[in-house]
Amino acid sequence: MNSRTTGLRVASVVFALFALGHLLRLINHARVIIGTHHAPMWVSVVALIIAAGLSIWMWRLASDRGA
Repeated sequence: MNSRTTGLRVASVVFALFALGHLLRLINHARVIIGTHHAPMWVSVVALIIAAGLSIWMWRLASDRGA
């Protein structure tokens, strides 16, 4: 593997971990408080979709580069 492929795989795993964190927040109905503001659950839905999409995209890019 070259360094670009490794970088794409690492970034893919990082985004997958973020997606997993948002999924766990949605399942457990965990509250997120930033200062005095409560983050609504729909923010995690959007973040889950974006992070999962980026993770899949980067993993596929790394697979195409290795072929």
